[in-house]
Amino acid sequence: MTTPSLSVVMRSKNSDWVIHQALAALFSQSITDFELILLDSGSSDRTLEIVGHYPHRLLRVAPEEYVPGPVLNQGFTAARGEIVVLLNSDGVLLAPDALERLVAPFDDPAVCATVARQLPRPEADAWVRREYAVSFPEAGATPPWITLSAVTAAIRRSAWERHRFYDSAWGSEDTEWGLWAKRQGMEIRYVPEALVMHSHNYTLRQLYGRRFIEGEADAFLYAKPAGLPGTLARVAWWSLRDALACLRTGTWSDLPRIPARQVVYHWGWLRGHRHGTARRLRGNRDIRLGQQTVLSRHESVQAG
Repeated sequence: MTTPSLSVVMRSKNSDWVIHQALAALFSQSITDFELILLDSGSSDRTLEIVGHYPHRLLRVAPEEYVPGPVLNQGFTAARGEIVVLLNSDGVLLAPDALERLVAPFDDPAVCATVARQLPRPEADAWVRREYAVSFPEAGATPPWITLSAVTAAIRRSAWERHRFYDSAWGSEDTEWGLWAKRQGMEIRYVPEALVMHSHNYTLRQLYGRRFIEGEADAFLYAKPAGLPGTLARVAWWSLRDALACLRTGTWSDLPRIPARQVVYHWGWLRGHRHGTARRLRGNRDIRLGQQTVLSRHESVQAG
């Protein structure tokens, strides 16, 4: 394999609890010829001190200006590589050949992007483990809702130059880019052998913020109507599905948490979708409500 020129774009904010693991794994890869670009949006902990022990270029982003799509575009603009790897500061590559495996498919000129397989952290809640098992299977393809995941992915620069990350909504910038690529007939290849550890045990408050921005984004990406009856039906169906999964896997302690989690999960999405639909129909480009909704609940977590 001929290794393409590589840039690694990493976003961070107050990541000192994990970024040392992410960087140690990155700089232990079998591929060593890459540049690291760090986009930091106002870390006040030891994040920048830790990163200072590794070669990198630092781009500072004002916290109030952090919007995932434009920030990733800023990283791509600064990157010099033919292939740009997106790696969250809380994503830890799990094998020394993970990066090599992630970029290997670019030997095929038809491939415009690749997606790594995410494994949850050891302390991940039972529902998080179930979600990741479905979203990032051991083999085969990812489900339709995972078109691209900016937690750990690689994109051919020429493809990004054709379509930059969008800024219509605060979240799902990776999903939008993946949808565009697939609608263009371009290939995004899932690489389950490229393993990365990443997950969050969201509180209900944080889960609402995450789902609000996903609902807002879906109003732009799919432009499909959504209403309360359908939401209630999904709450009931997903609660039953989760309960059966708990019984099947023996995770009994999660059973009492299911109803509240499913209500928050789907209600947050519906509220976001309604807001996004109103914005889309009015041509309103103000993304501040979505930004405030997610960041006020989980300021240290970047998109993903």
